[in-house]
Amino acid sequence: MRILAFETSAKAASVAIAEDELLLAETYQNTGLTHSQTILAMAESMLSACNLTVQDIDAVAVAGGPGSFTGIRIGVAAAKGFAWGRELPLYGVSTLEAMALSLGATGGIICAAMDARRSQVYNAIFRAEDGKLVRLREDRAISLQELGEDLNTFSEDIYLVGDGAALCHRTLAETVPGLQLVPEHRRHQRAGGVALSAMALAKAGVKGNAGEMMPNYLRLSQAERERAERMASAGTP
Repeated sequence: MRILAFETSAKAASVAIAEDELLLAETYQNTGLTHSQTILAMAESMLSACNLTVQDIDAVAVAGGPGSFTGIRIGVAAAKGFAWGRELPLYGVSTLEAMALSLGATGGIICAAMDARRSQVYNAIFRAEDGKLVRLREDRAISLQELGEDLNTFSEDIYLVGDGAALCHRTLAETVPGLQLVPEHRRHQRAGGVALSAMALAKAGVKGNAGEMMPNYLRLSQAERERAERMASAGTP
C-alpha cells in the first residue's frame, strides 16, 4: 500500500509518501507561510520528484488533531479533497501519536506535547518498546501542573517531543527527574509519522472513510468558548 500523508497541525507543514513501512519521501517546510498556500504544492512537487502520479496513491492520511484549529482544518480539507477525488480510503490519526512515532525511539517514555495556551498542553504519553509504541495516556488537554504530577509517577527517562516540548521542559525540568528535551531537528511533528500511524491502522484492518473522518480538537475553539461565556453571562439556556 502506498500512502500520501499530510501534517499541518502546527506552524510547520509536512507531506510524506510511504510504501508499506518504507518512507519513500518527506518534505518539511517551516517558513511561516499559510498551510493553504503550501501543502498541495508540496504534495505535487514530491509526487513529481518520486516519478509518481495521483493514480499511484492507494490511501491518504492526515494528522487529525489535536493542534492548531486552522491548521488541522486545512490539512483535513486537503486530505479529504484528495481522497474523495479518487475514492481512496482516508485515515485520520492522532497528531500526538504520529509525532511520537517520528522520534523513532527504541526505548523509554515519550511525552508528546503541543502548546494549547491558557497554561495547558495537548498531551499523550507512550512507552517505546523495541521500536514500537505502547500508549500509556489517551490524548488530552491538561494543565502543566497536572502533567508534572503525572510524569512524576514514572521512574524512567522521559523524552519530550512536539512544539510544546520546550515549554514543558522550562516549566517542569526542576521538579520532574529524568526529563529530556529531544533535539530540535527530531522534536516536531512530521508527515512521516502520520504515514506510519496510518499504515498500522490499515494493517490492523481499519477501513479509512473520508466521509466519517472528523478532526479531534479536544476542546472548543476560542470563538466557541467566548460565545459560551457570553451566553452564560446572559443567562441563555
